[in-house]
Amino acid sequence: MQCLGAEHLVSSERSPRPRAWRPQIYRKCTDTAWLFLFFLFWTGLVFIMGYSVAAGATGRLLFGYDSFGNVCGRKNSPVEGAPLSGQDMTLKKHVFFMNSCNLEVRDMRLGSIVLCVSSCPEEQLNTLEEVQLFANTSGSFLCVYSLNSFNYTQNPNADSLCPKLPVPPSKSFPLFNRCVPQTPECYSLFASVLINDADTLHRILSGIMSGRDTILGLCILAFALSLALVFTFRLVSTLLVHIFFALVVSGLLFVCGVLWWLYHDYTNDLSVELDNERENMQCVLGFALVSTAITVVLLVLIFILRKRIKLTVELLQVTNKAISTSPLLLFQPLWTLAILVVFWVLWVAVLLSLGTAGAAQVVEGGQVEYKPLSGIRYMWWYHLIGLIWTSEFILVCQQMTIAGAVVTCYFNRNKNDPPDHPILSSLSTLFCYHQGTVVKGSLLIPVVSIPRAVLTSLSHALPEKQRGQAGAWSSFVLRCCSCCLQRLDGCLRHLNQNAYTATAINGTDFCTSAQDALKLFSKNSSHFTSVNCFGDFIIFLGKVLVVCFTVFGGLMAFNYNRVLQVWAIPLLLVAFFAYLVAHSFLSVFETVLDALFLCFAADLETNDGSAEKPYFMDQEFLDVFYLPFLSGFQNSCLLLSSPQQPWFLRRSCLLPKPHSGGSQRFSSRHTGN
Repeated sequence: MQCLGAEHLVSSERSPRPRAWRPQIYRKCTDTAWLFLFFLFWTGLVFIMGYSVAAGATGRLLFGYDSFGNVCGRKNSPVEGAPLSGQDMTLKKHVFFMNSCNLEVRDMRLGSIVLCVSSCPEEQLNTLEEVQLFANTSGSFLCVYSLNSFNYTQNPNADSLCPKLPVPPSKSFPLFNRCVPQTPECYSLFASVLINDADTLHRILSGIMSGRDTILGLCILAFALSLALVFTFRLVSTLLVHIFFALVVSGLLFVCGVLWWLYHDYTNDLSVELDNERENMQCVLGFALVSTAITVVLLVLIFILRKRIKLTVELLQVTNKAISTSPLLLFQPLWTLAILVVFWVLWVAVLLSLGTAGAAQVVEGGQVEYKPLSGIRYMWWYHLIGLIWTSEFILVCQQMTIAGAVVTCYFNRNKNDPPDHPILSSLSTLFCYHQGTVVKGSLLIPVVSIPRAVLTSLSHALPEKQRGQAGAWSSFVLRCCSCCLQRLDGCLRHLNQNAYTATAINGTDFCTSAQDALKLFSKNSSHFTSVNCFGDFIIFLGKVLVVCFTVFGGLMAFNYNRVLQVWAIPLLLVAFFAYLVAHSFLSVFETVLDALFLCFAADLETNDGSAEKPYFMDQEFLDVFYLPFLSGFQNSCLLLSSPQQPWFLRRSCLLPKPHSGGSQRFSSRHTGN
């Protein structure tokens, strides 16, 4: 890889020069230290993966296991010192508790013997004869494996080797395929001991595995909704935008209402004996509060921006025109999603292995227990960081590729002769020179997003408190804190997605690109920046729409089996995956729009529309991005001599007429002045 050694300098001059804001042909590798850090991080992640897979037994979590170390539904290897281990349980897929109506916990383990059976008894068995008849007719043996079914009624030790009578009717529950007793008195005792005895990690994992089919179906739903929104944005019209806003509002209100209804339902039907019920109720209350706050904020913003529907249509039309110059951009989310799915499946498999990592130990009676490996099980936090950082890295690679392709097409003089293979060229530049920048940005931007929001709110809140303080020392401390928070917020404010486009243009490292992009945008009027934010907000609403309908489907699906599983965590996973799927598809429009705005600002910075320095933008960019702002400043040209006039307004009076500057063409491609 070229980043490990080769370095191509644009110039040998030591003194800094102003940014040319043109795609660089000769580049150097950026942020290589961060690429090495990412490699070290993944080395630790691979070690955890390998060790957890080797030490764990996901099959025990997926299928359940008996008291003798046999995993139900599989062939098993013998455990030394356990004579009843190592049996073929391929046809015995259900977990049966011999004393399900009176489970007890002794020395941190269940006192009842657990067996693998072919089927659960659907009717109550009152005598050993009925247990023997059930074994002969169904092939499901409810006594210990060492006792033959013909000896159920003759062996003097049958009372201790067979289930305690009467055997209640049971039904196989999706949670580990356990035979759950159906009589109310047995069910309450069984559930309270079995569920409350399990630790939090196992309850979370059990909820994930019991709802694995639902999670997969909801991810497919998010995929379908994302594709539908992509086609909607491609076929944008005023009517479709109105329908889009109506669906967003309906989805927000619907999800919020369903969450509060579920919380009310939990408070009325709560079983105080189950920790699962209480945990689910608390999570539903948290979801309802958060969704209500988000709904109120988004509805206020939608109401304020409702009159800018025409601008929304124009922004999406310009974005679609830029995509039309390289239509393969719409297929980038497919390979991105494929890579994400492979990584997510691997991540979930390792998570299950972390939860089941343990060593087999033989106890009294030849029974087998698995002692958890506490050290490896508590590495879940490292594994969680790997999920967030790697997923963001994959998505940022897509953003960087799209931004590079847009930059190549924008800074091309001959619009009738587009560049050859802009996506492949951008992808090659990314992997040869800027992987370190992508690694750095994929970690820093998510990390600073939340602190920046907190710092912004604190910096506004401190002055209010400062005025109410009577002491000089308190006033001085608050003033210093406010100043520090503002400075720190200023340092974090430039870390955003525009850094990737600036890197694609100038070939600079992440922090330098972020600062250059911020300086470039700061020279423009607030109206110019607000349009960019409005376009990103519309695309963000599309992601919210996908998440809302996916979460609604999850609420309806998970609520049916809410007693024996913690479904709040699976629902959070579904929401997280749905947002990433929607972000993967809709970020194409977002990245293209952001890249166009930055290219447009760079175009205005380095050109003036004259014959010597014509603009790169075409007529439609002039109509949508630039000329609308002039209508609000018709008298600004009379004040050109005033130094207080913004740079953007002074430059606007020098803009050529639409039929001149926007129609100039050159016969050859040009990437610089």
